[in-house]
Amino acid sequence: MTSISDNLNSPSPTANVHVLNINWFQKQRNGNDEVSLTLNISADLQSMFTWNTKQVFVFLAAEYETPENALNQVSLWDGIIPSKEHASFWIQTTNKYRFIDQGSNLVGKDFNLTLHWHVMPKTGKMFADKIVIPGYRLPNDYR
Repeated sequence: MTSISDNLNSPSPTANVHVLNINWFQKQRNGNDEVSLTLNISADLQSMFTWNTKQVFVFLAAEYETPENALNQVSLWDGIIPSKEHASFWIQTTNKYRFIDQGSNLVGKDFNLTLHWHVMPKTGKMFADKIVIPGYRLPNDYR
């Protein structure tokens, strides 16, 4: 019963992500496209913390369509937020994980950057949500 009271919380997280630089954009020897990005990631996820929040797992994904798949999702960065005090943050980083497409589908590709989170409670059901930040496009040629 106590964990049900946590459902009364209406979180209002905010996030901004900016691509500062495309460090490289290349075709690998096996034909796959690879991109390295420098990113500014800022978020305020403090409203997700209640008495019942153990931690929040957060990750940034590049999401795009290809002829084979309506949704391709590549994780670029992730982190664990252990407390409300750490839930408002700003970082400048390169993608922590490789941004690779299995094929040559990234040339001139439009993509979204999506900040996903999973709220891990002390008791009860896990909650997940996201903020989609649209409007990014990769170059029309390799660098």
